[in-house]
Amino acid sequence: MKYAVIDVGSNSVRLMISDGEKTFYKTVKTTQLAAGMGDDNRLQTFAIERTALAVYFLNEQAKKEKAYKVYAFATAAVRQAVNGDDFLSEVKRICGLEIDVVSGDREAELGLIGALNGKDGGVVDVGGASSEVIIMSNGKKVYAKSINIGAVKVKDCCGQDIISANKYIDEKTAEFGEIPKSELCAIGGTATSLAAIAQELDEYDPNKIDGYEISVEQLKDLAEKLFSMSVEERKSLKGLQEGRAEIIAGGALLLYKIAKKARVDKITVSEKDNLEGYLKVKLEKI
Repeated sequence: MKYAVIDVGSNSVRLMISDGEKTFYKTVKTTQLAAGMGDDNRLQTFAIERTALAVYFLNEQAKKEKAYKVYAFATAAVRQAVNGDDFLSEVKRICGLEIDVVSGDREAELGLIGALNGKDGGVVDVGGASSEVIIMSNGKKVYAKSINIGAVKVKDCCGQDIISANKYIDEKTAEFGEIPKSELCAIGGTATSLAAIAQELDEYDPNKIDGYEISVEQLKDLAEKLFSMSVEERKSLKGLQEGRAEIIAGGALLLYKIAKKARVDKITVSEKDNLEGYLKVKLEKI
């Protein structure tokens, strides 16, 4: 039996097809729902429309796969937006899909469940409009924090200026406080893109991404390299996922700063993330 999960993120909309044990594939459409939100936290009309359309197409793809059930959830951009209901209503209008808006803490938990499947360790998720860190020790959650900064927000606030981005990221990541020491697993598009860039992959290969280790120094070097390049130059980089050229530098710097704050020497990139976590939670309720 196949299941489909759609994740409406702040930068992209993703679809996973799975039987609950094995992930058959994931596909993504970059829509930058959080682009231009600004200080008033208002989703732009064009971003609502293109993202709702992406959900429609992925929902249709799930139907073609004969998915028994289609689950959908949304994260930071929708939960932070003062007009998030406008987006939910538009999706409901064009395809009848109900979208579950998850809290920041819940988003972190879903990432932990998906990436570590209940095992001890830590997960960091750099998204488009928020970033989460969650730590599990001795089977118990000992730390969980979601802050309102992500790769899209860094781009919107700082453009491609590394000095401005450094200051903005330092101010925002101070909200994490003291993060308990733990090995860190990194999930999300920023982490998987950096793993692909580091390996100079001609074609994205999940098997080469999952479990790939990136040192903190390597993260720093990648961030500095990306900021030294123009957006157009980044588009020719091997491994960079389509639609991420504008936001990857800020995302890399943000991931580096979080890793430094967590006092780790490296991060391990995981292909399994909150999509797997969400489905696991849903199926356990059946």
